[in-house]
Amino acid sequence: QVQLVESGGGLVQAGGSLRLSCACSGGTFSVYHMGWFRRAPGKERELVAAITWTDGNAYYVDSVKGRFTISRDNDKNTVYLQMNSLKPGDTAVYYCNAVLRPFSETSKGTVGTWGQGTQVTVST
Repeated sequence: QVQLVESGGGLVQAGGSLRLSCACSGGTFSVYHMGWFRRAPGKERELVAAITWTDGNAYYVDSVKGRFTISRDNDKNTVYLQMNSLKPGDTAVYYCNAVLRPFSETSKGTVGTWGQGTQVTVST
């Protein structure tokens, strides 16, 4: 059974940076496209970034383009999200999951059991 463990969240001032990590186990990580999702209070969970397993191509939702960078290390079964120039609107619980193409903000995770997520809070 695939397990996903997110870490790296915290409280940061607007304009600051955080780097999230997601450790994956129990599956063949290297063949999954992986994505970072977030759920803000009162909103649906949305896909904010994704990376293919084949060539490392990345997708970003418009609101994070130029500020967030997704990457992966297949040897470590880990996917990362570098978040720069953070805004209060980025406040959410962030999750990782496998995801199918085509990528969009309404894409769903394909691993049925989500991790606990990691809280990101951006203050003004």
